[in-house]
Amino acid sequence: MKFNPDDLSTKEMYKLLTGSVVPRPIAWVSTISEDGVHNLAPFSFFTVASRQPPMLCISIGPGVGEREGTEKDTLVNIRSSKEFVINIVSTPLGNEMQKSSENLPEKINEFDEAGLSAIKSDLVKPMRIKESPINIECKLEQIIPLGSDNLIIGRVVNYHIRDEFYLGNYKVDLEKLQPLGRLAGNYSESKEFFTLPR
Repeated sequence: MKFNPDDLSTKEMYKLLTGSVVPRPIAWVSTISEDGVHNLAPFSFFTVASRQPPMLCISIGPGVGEREGTEKDTLVNIRSSKEFVINIVSTPLGNEMQKSSENLPEKINEFDEAGLSAIKSDLVKPMRIKESPINIECKLEQIIPLGSDNLIIGRVVNYHIRDEFYLGNYKVDLEKLQPLGRLAGNYSESKEFFTLPR
């Protein structure tokens, strides 16, 4: 079986890609609007973009469902404020993360809706998620339009990790972190780690 992307709809190709590029880490992105409303949304098109200077990237698609034809609040907020925070999702926070992914009116504070605690960042205006084990403060480096989506590249300006998740020597305790990954339509929990060759 093989597929030519030119013969498929956007949704059909999306399903093949998201079922193949797995598991994907989840960037739980907090932003702030021009009116001061705090926003929170998860994105699984997320990875490291550069080591030096340290940069992360997320890809944000267009609005879906009742928001079809609009830009997502996260993109609008990052474009205007030039700042955001990437909070790492551990498996115990899965339900709260899922709640924050719902299509809510732009005036709604997703921190409150998901029952999460917002705490101040050090160098950017968007708040951090207190319950998240790792918070990464970013300043916008650039936005690159790519087809239907926008690639957001952020420079890391501050990194927070809760003490119990830090092993020392700049290493994260992945077994304790239990990072939540995104599959096609489901999720995966990273909890069994091994080295190769086995």
